[in-house]
Amino acid sequence: MAAMECNYSCQTASETLAWINAIIDFLTPYTFLINAHVVNFFKDRLWKDVDKEWIDCLSKEPTENLLLIPSGVVQDHWPISLKEFILKLRSMVFHRDQADLQAVLPGLRVTSLTSVLAQGMNAKKRHEVELLSAVVSFIANSVRAQTIVDVGAGQGYLAQVLSFQYQHPVIAIDACSHHGNVTDARAERIKKHYAAQMRKTRSDKQNLYVPKTITCQVLSIDTLKNLTEMSWLRDDAEQSRLNGDNHADHDNFSCPRDANKNTSSILAGLHACGDLSVTMLKTFLECKDVKAVVSVGCCYNLLSEECTGDAGFQCGFPMSQAVRSTGLSLGKSARDLACQSAERWRSLEMHDGLHNFELHVFRAAFQMVLSKHYPEVMMSTPSIGRKGKALRRRHQRRIVESQLYLKEPIQSETADGVFCSAKETQALPCEMPSDVRAGCEGTKSDDKYSLFEDFCESALCHLGIKPSDDINFQGIWKEAEPFAELIGPYWSLRAALGPLLETLILLDRLLFLQEQDILLKELFWTNSKAELVKYQKILEVVQTDNFIDCY
Repeated sequence: MAAMECNYSCQTASETLAWINAIIDFLTPYTFLINAHVVNFFKDRLWKDVDKEWIDCLSKEPTENLLLIPSGVVQDHWPISLKEFILKLRSMVFHRDQADLQAVLPGLRVTSLTSVLAQGMNAKKRHEVELLSAVVSFIANSVRAQTIVDVGAGQGYLAQVLSFQYQHPVIAIDACSHHGNVTDARAERIKKHYAAQMRKTRSDKQNLYVPKTITCQVLSIDTLKNLTEMSWLRDDAEQSRLNGDNHADHDNFSCPRDANKNTSSILAGLHACGDLSVTMLKTFLECKDVKAVVSVGCCYNLLSEECTGDAGFQCGFPMSQAVRSTGLSLGKSARDLACQSAERWRSLEMHDGLHNFELHVFRAAFQMVLSKHYPEVMMSTPSIGRKGKALRRRHQRRIVESQLYLKEPIQSETADGVFCSAKETQALPCEMPSDVRAGCEGTKSDDKYSLFEDFCESALCHLGIKPSDDINFQGIWKEAEPFAELIGPYWSLRAALGPLLETLILLDRLLFLQEQDILLKELFWTNSKAELVKYQKILEVVQTDNFIDCY
């Protein structure tokens, strides 16, 4: 069956709303899957809610095929209804094809990061910062912005590249004072390097900008507007250039406006979590000094869905008036699901996928322990962290140790007093340490139970609970194990809905902007005609930095 073509568009508000309504109509019959908590998989027998033909088919599928389901890949031998479900779903999801940045931003030049600027970044972070800094710099130059405001700056990677490499004045805002201190310390080291290079080359043409850090929790549009409006207060060139003491804490911001001062800035955010992306978009519309916004949103699970009477507060979802009028509410489970990354699932190796499913099995079986013995704890939706990850790493170390154990000659004495090696005597597994023996034999049923018991004891310890002698871990495991093979298919089907939920959230943000058509025309009136140029005015990068770990 060929993949269904996407027949949806978002060029106009009406087209965007039609796309949104199509998604809502598609999702409605599957709310049982969206709102499910996989930790209750065994306790509530969640697989019973899914089409039996689908579950029976997918339970026989190899792990690598299950990991492709969130990316919309189907197999020819699957039931027609299952294939139609996945292909229809994928036809409504934003395409994740590699963007041709030169086509979108003609003249864009991406500069590789120097080793000094890239220090401390992993490969993923370096790739993100390298590309986004080039895009932000290009847009800043296009709209002639005087300042870039990095919202949710974290440890300042993006802000420092924009300052030192692209020579823009940057304000880095983050709610964590520790991040501000790290940003300042790192910027100081980078500044010394660039200053030394300038002295060696005797260059007096290059500006040396140092990002100004501000520790502030951006809880409202007014806060961000005040921070943005104060961005022109840079104390002239001396403070903007070789500035060693550039960290400041601010709780309330208000600054006098200079009527003769022509100021402009852009907002940038790399992984601006939850409502922070929403606040950036709202500030972009309401603050005339903000000429563009470049946002890579993430952490949809942190979006708010309940509006308050605070005029400066904007609901995280829905933003658009049209979606608000429907009364649609996603709920926490749906927002969590929107964080699922199909690309990351697809990139997993088979054994990594198996381990992930196994951890979900352990966590769901542990929920049965809580349900039977600690119901009051279960009601508080406890988080036990990545206990399964640690156990899996420990198990892998055992396997490595077992391989080393077998390779090394182990001296033993025979009945006649002659010493020989373990290789010569073909030592039996039972003669090895139990941990090593488990690694040699692979993940068998008994070994899985042993891991499950370790998982439960570690999780209970994390919750501050001493395991009771009355808990029959083995009995609970035997109750769950016959259905353990179904959790992979169930999780994969559920994860396939994640990209569609993310598309719904992003389309709502776009529709919110499209609903402001009159205001947008006033803001972007150029040469006596209204222009909405995507790369100069609004660039919402569709990307998530999410995970499939078990909590």
